Amino acid sequence: MATKKNQHPLHKVIGDMIQDSELQDCAVIKDPACGGNQNIPLFCSVEKSNETEYCNVDLLILKDNKIRVIVEIEEADVTPIQIFGKFLASALSFYFIHGTRKNVPVGMGDSVSFIQILDVSRLIQDKTAKFGQWKRMEKSIRNIVPVRNSKISDYKIFFGNTSDFAQEDKKREITHYIRRALI
Repeated sequence: MATKKNQHPLHKVIGDMIQDSELQDCAVIKDPACGGNQNIPLFCSVEKSNETEYCNVDLLILKDNKIRVIVEIEEADVTPIQIFGKFLASALSFYFIHGTRKNVPVGMGDSVSFIQILDVSRLIQDKTAKFGQWKRMEKSIRNIVPVRNSKISDYKIFFGNTSDFAQEDKKREITHYIRRALI
């Protein structure tokens, strides 16, 4: 029987890539699909409850005990509503709270980067308008960040499949972006 971990090959490739990038003085927290062992809930307040939990993200990078990078990976639903929705739920959240950190709220840093990685493996390359649509969506979101009262100050879309993200140039592109965001 398949496990959740191997049902999401792109999540695992991205999780391993970021974990292996040796980010100095950072903690990489991955959900089970990315190879981690916990959900990563974000909350709108310091109170941890179902009422205040807005979303679970795929990967967080903490620096100085603050959220600095949020990563969302979409393997199946790459529609605008899904992409915009994941961004907005995170933009309106302020804390990561989890038992592995003794339920002490971890807040957003002064400047947080949000990365969405979109899987192209189900698309018919010469018959899709998704690539152009995603570029427009990225531009639209970049034009509104930071959303009022949000700490997310930068937004980036990367797209490809597991083979693309296993290549050194694609790895360098993403890790360079992350390292720049952590400065």
